Amino acid sequence: MIIITVVDDNNAIAFNNRRQSQDRLLRDHILSMTRNKPLWMNHYSEKQFVDTESKNKIIVDELFLQKAASGEYCFIENTAVSLYKNRIEKIILFKWNRKYPADMYFDVDLTSPEWKLQYTDEIKGFSHEKITKEIYSHE
Repeated sequence: MIIITVVDDNNAIAFNNRRQSQDRLLRDHILSMTRNKPLWMNHYSEKQFVDTESKNKIIVDELFLQKAASGEYCFIENTAVSLYKNRIEKIILFKWNRKYPADMYFDVDLTSPEWKLQYTDEIKGFSHEKITKEIYSHE
């Protein structure tokens, strides 16, 4: 499976059980990037995508990390993924390039030798002038 998540400068993903931020152009970018495959997520994340044209390809299930197949995308905002790291083929990390209050962090150590940075780019968001996109593959 391919993990997609958004972090701040401290690899934080949530605070007080809520996403740190959101950006509609980033959401459009994610939908465009995943348009040929299912996009799995939990009910919490579905709220971000409910009004999009691509909502019919989104699969909402609380057990999405267990059910997603190889090559399928999983969008995470408030979910630990380290228990599934043997199933993760790739991680697409979007960075807000800011520090937000946080109490939940992305729990895969991308500095470990098993992960290799394959690609870096910057995209323009709506509420965030610069969002950094990094793609890591499993070695």
